Amino acid sequence: MPSSLSHGRLWTGIDQLARRHGLSVSGLAKAAGLDPTAFNKSKRVTPEGRPRWPSTESLSRILEATGASLDELTLLIEGEEAGGRQRRVPLIGLAQAGTGGYFDDAGFPVGGGWDEVSFPDVKDENAYALEVAGDSMAPVYRDGDTIVVSPAASVRRGDRVVVKTISGEVMAKVLARRTAKSVELQSLNPAYETRVLKPEDILWMARIIWASQ
Repeated sequence: MPSSLSHGRLWTGIDQLARRHGLSVSGLAKAAGLDPTAFNKSKRVTPEGRPRWPSTESLSRILEATGASLDELTLLIEGEEAGGRQRRVPLIGLAQAGTGGYFDDAGFPVGGGWDEVSFPDVKDENAYALEVAGDSMAPVYRDGDTIVVSPAASVRRGDRVVVKTISGEVMAKVLARRTAKSVELQSLNPAYETRVLKPEDILWMARIIWASQ
C-alpha cells in the first residue's frame, strides 16, 4: 500500500476498483459476500463523524471477488489520488511477443521498435505492456485490452502471469501450481484447457500487475 495512505485515498481506490469491473460499490460488496451497504458513503464514517476504515477481511474479499491483485488496488489508489502520476512503458502486441528481439532470456524488454503507452507509475523500471488480441484471455481480458507486466515482481500461486515457452509461445494464465517437476497454468478463458509444462520448457514467467479495460 502507498506509504502515505489516507482514509479518503483508500475508499477512492475501492470506488475505482468497482467501476473497473462494471459494478456499483453495493454490487462490489455483494459480489464479495458482504453486506450490500458495507461500502456506502454513509458507512465510511462513524455516527460521531470519525473516519471508518474498511477491514482487511473486506479488502481481501473484494480482491478475491474481482480477481484483482493488491498491486492493482494500490495503483488505483495512487493513480487517482496521488496526482495521477503516470509513466510511459513499452507496448507490444501479444502475438509479436512470441517473436525474437523484444525480450532477453529473463523476460526483460530490450531493443527498439516498441510503441509506448502511459499507465499509473510503479516502481519496476522494466515494466512493459502487452496488447491483448483474440479471446484466449476472455472474459478477464478482452481483445484490445492492455495488460502491464512486471518481470521483476515475485510470482506466487494464484497470480495472473504471462509465460513464454522456449518454443516461442506466449500465453496469459493463472499460476495454479508449481513444483520442481511441473508448472500448472490455469486458463483465463474456460474454453481453453489448463496447461501443464515442465519448468525447463518455460523461458520466462512475469506477473500481470495492471490491466487497462
